Formats: sequence, structure tokens, C-alpha cells
Amino acid sequence: MTAHILLINPNSSQATSSMMLAIAERAVTGRLAVAVATAKRNPPMIVTPQQLTAAADEVIEIGAAHDDSCLGIIVSAFGDPGLADLKAGVDIPVVGICEASMIEAARGGRKFGVATTTPELIEAIDDRARDLGLVGQYTGIRCTPGDPLALAGDEKRLREALGEAVRQCIELDGAEAVIIGGGPLGQAAEQLQPHFATPIIAPIPCAVERVLDLMRVNA
Repeated sequence: MTAHILLINPNSSQATSSMMLAIAERAVTGRLAVAVATAKRNPPMIVTPQQLTAAADEVIEIGAAHDDSCLGIIVSAFGDPGLADLKAGVDIPVVGICEASMIEAARGGRKFGVATTTPELIEAIDDRARDLGLVGQYTGIRCTPGDPLALAGDEKRLREALGEAVRQCIELDGAEAVIIGGGPLGQAAEQLQPHFATPIIAPIPCAVERVLDLMRVNA
């Protein structure tokens, strides 16, 4: 295979993998190929802390099995499952979409929040801000109401609900940038930016840029 970035989808949905691959390919703008690998043992959409923890093992397995033409890896679930262990176990750059988007959102000292659909993962996402040393700039999370799986299946309703969560992050919490928190929400992240003057941070493009930057540093 030609030189590429490997995007790992810790969710088991092939449709989500196809959507995330398309976003990554647009973000990479021909600089490198992108391959995608989809988990098989995890649910179609990770929505609980238990599912997030369980996803880590397969992420590590997929990443560790990369071939010599793989120059960097993206873990494309917002809780960054398996990220630390995968970083420690391979000798190429590995980034998580939560990690990358929080670093980008915090750039220049900005206060940032997260709009997402998975209330059960609030603590796990809060932990990522703490682990990255960004708690002082982190304004917290606003979640959409209702079942995240049902919402994910209705593109218009998803976009509207996330838009309201973004508005709350900005108007109620004082966020100067808002991350759309989830790999499966990547398409909604792209669609929402035109509706806000505040930067809307799309995690997958952030991860693409970060892994490319790290590859240049390590070259």
C-alpha cells in the first residue's frame, strides 16, 4: 500500500467509517493517502463509559498491526480510547480526535467548550481536558437531549440539537470556540460552522493536521 495515515474507527459502524474517511480525505487535501479500519467488537456508536473503556483493546490491536506504509494513526472516537497505550506501543505519531481538537480549540488562550450527544461520557471528556492541562480554559460540556443513537439517525434533528448546544456553550458558558464532540458527529461539525461567528472545531480535520505536523517533526 502507498504511504498513508490510518484512521481507526472504534465504533463498529461502516457507514460512520465511510463518513469519517471522507472528512479526513478532504482535510488531507492530497498530501497523503488515508486508510480506515473499523472495530468489529464494539457497538455501532460508543455512548457509555463502559463501552469507551472496552473499545481500547481493539483500538490498540488495530493500531499495532499497522504495516510499514502507515506513517501516522488517528483514533477517531472522542474519548480517545486506547490512545496512551497505542502511543507507547508504536514508533509513529498517534493522535486522538479529542486530544487534537482540544489543543486546537485552546490555541491562543481561548476558552472552549464541547457540544455533544453523549451525556454519559461527560466525565470521560472532562478527564481529557484535565489530562491535557487545559482545565483553566475549558468551559465544560453542553449535551443534546434524548437518545444519542436516535438523534444520530436523523441528520436534520441532530444538526438542530447540536446547534442549540453550541449556542449554550457560547452564550451561557462564555466559550470562545466550541468543539463538536464525536467522530460520528463529524458531518454535523462541518455543517454548523456557517451558522456561528464563533469558531466551531471539527475534531477529525484537527487530528489530520496534528498527525501531519508530528510526522514532519519526526521526519
